[in-house]
Amino acid sequence: MTELVIIGGGPAGMSAAIAAYENGIRDILILERDERLGGILQQCIHNGFGLHRFGEELTGPEYAWRYEERVRELSIPFKLNTMVLDISEDKVITAANPTDGIFRIQAKAVILAMGCRERSRGALNISGTRPAGVYSAGTAQKLVNMKGFMPGKKVVILGSGDIGLIMARRMSLEGAEVKAVCELMPYSGGLARNIEQCLNDFNIPLLLSHTVVKIHGKKRVEGVTIAKVDDKGKPIEETRQFIECDTLLLSVGLIPENELTKSAGIDINKITNGASVTQSRETSIPGVFACGNVLHVHDLVDYVSEEAEIAGKNAALYINGELKNEVDIPIDTDGKVRYTVPQRITEKKDTKVFFRVANVYENAEIKVYSGDEVIFKTRKPKVAPGEMQCITLKEQQLENAEKLSIGLEVL
Repeated sequence: MTELVIIGGGPAGMSAAIAAYENGIRDILILERDERLGGILQQCIHNGFGLHRFGEELTGPEYAWRYEERVRELSIPFKLNTMVLDISEDKVITAANPTDGIFRIQAKAVILAMGCRERSRGALNISGTRPAGVYSAGTAQKLVNMKGFMPGKKVVILGSGDIGLIMARRMSLEGAEVKAVCELMPYSGGLARNIEQCLNDFNIPLLLSHTVVKIHGKKRVEGVTIAKVDDKGKPIEETRQFIECDTLLLSVGLIPENELTKSAGIDINKITNGASVTQSRETSIPGVFACGNVLHVHDLVDYVSEEAEIAGKNAALYINGELKNEVDIPIDTDGKVRYTVPQRITEKKDTKVFFRVANVYENAEIKVYSGDEVIFKTRKPKVAPGEMQCITLKEQQLENAEKLSIGLEVL
C-alpha cells in the first residue's frame, strides 16, 4: 500500500506532490513516463513562465527545475521511464518500466496529472497527399529546441494556439521564413502577448477565418492551398490561394491525456474532455483527484501549479479522513461561458472558479446566480477564449446556495 500515487511528473504532478508533503503525507510516489521530470516544459526554452508564481520571467526548464529541486530536497520518490497501463476503481495502479517490469501498486489516493497531447492532422481531414514536412507544432518545437534539427525553411502554420504562435517566432529566429499563420476562427486562440511578441514583432501575417484546404507535394511538402471560411467554417471557393512552402505546422488544439481516466470509469466533462471534479479536484471516484492539463487545458503554467496544490492538499485531507463533502452544489453555464472548473462545490468555503468563454466579448459583466439571485458580479474590459478567467466566490456568498449558474452579459 502506498498512501499517494501521482501519475505524471510534470509541473502539475510535482506541485501536487510538494503540496501533499507539506500537508503531512510522507508515503508518496510519482510515476513519470519520460526519462526526466518536468513534462512539456523541458522543450519550452522561451521565457514568460513564472510571472504569477515567482514574480519573474523564467524559461520552461527553469520553472520545472524550481519544482524538481524541491521534490529532490524533500526526498519524494519517483520512477522515470514508467508507463501507467491501468487504474482500477479501487485504486490499484498497473504500470511498467525496464527495471521493474510490470508491477501493481495499491494506493490510498491517486492524483491524475498526465498532461495533454496535440490534436493530429488525421482529426482535420485536410485533402492532399501525405508528404514529409507536416508536423504538429509541439513536435517541431522538440526537434528544434531539444534535438537541434530544423523541420524546414519555408513554413505555414495552421492554428493560432500559443504553441503555434511561439513556434512562428522560434522558426523565424532560426532563419526560416514563416509565410502565414492561418486561423479557422475569427479570433486567435492564443494569448494577446504572444500575438504581439511572436507575430507582430516579426511581421508574420495572421489570417483569421482562414484554413488549409489542400496539401501539395509527393515526397516533400511543396505548398498548401488556403481559403477564407464563412461563418459556418466552410471554405469559400473563390478565396483559394496557393502558398509555396516546404513545411506545415499544425497548432490545432490540445486534448487532455485522459485514456486512463476513462478506463477507470471516471465521469468526463463533455466540454473540457477532462474529469468532472469538485472544488477539491476530487473526481467521481472518491480518493482520485485530477489537476493540470489532464483536467482542462491551461494557458499559464502558473495556474497549473496553483491547481495542483489544491489537489495535493485535498488528497492529504482524504488520506487522513478529513476531506469534507458536506453539500453538492452543481455549477451550470449559459453558453457564453463554456465551462467551469470545478463543476461542483461540496464545501461552502472560499472557492476559486476557473472558466473560459465561447467568443471574444468586450465590456463584459460576469454574473454568478444562486437561483434568481445574483451573488457575485464583476466587469471585464475584454474576455477571449484563449485566456482563462478566474473568479473567487466567498464562503458567505455560498451560504444559502443550492445551485449555481455563471453567465456573461455584454454591456
